Order: sequence, then C-alpha cells, then structure tokens
Amino acid sequence: MMEKYVEAHAHVWPEVVAGQREVGILSMEIWRRGRSLFMIMDTVDTFDFARDMARLATLPRQAEWEAYVSQFQGCAADATSADKWQLMERIF
Repeated sequence: MMEKYVEAHAHVWPEVVAGQREVGILSMEIWRRGRSLFMIMDTVDTFDFARDMARLATLPRQAEWEAYVSQFQGCAADATSADKWQLMERIF
C-alpha cells in the first residue's frame, strides 16, 4: 500500500495543488522512512492548520483526493487532515 501511496503522490491532481495554494500552503513535502510519513508545509504567516485544512477539504476535487489516498493510509475515506496528520512543535 505504501508504494501505491507514493505513486499517487507522483501524480497529484492539479486541482489539489491549486487548492493548497488558495488556502495559504506555499509548498508541501511528504517524506518517508519505512512506514512513517513526515509532512513539511511552508505556509503564509496567517495559516491556521485547523481552519485552513478544513477549508481546503471543501475545494474542488479535494474530498475525492482525500478519499482516494485514504485507502493507502489505512483510515476512513472521510478522515480529516487532523485525523491523518499530527502537528509537531519546532524546537530548533
């Protein structure tokens, strides 16, 4: 399943990337180590994860994309970003 997840992200739909930009995500990277994934997002200063990821979920094709990749993540098709990703505190 991990290989399918990686393959899906080699071909992210343009509407998904456009939606990210619309909510203030300037760039996004997902790194992999074994079965662990780590996401780095560069965002505008006013970006609020809960608010803006919820807004992102309402944009064109975003819900379809999330349902599609959820099958590789082992979670429900309607899982939110907060269900899938945990915020970390930068200390250095």
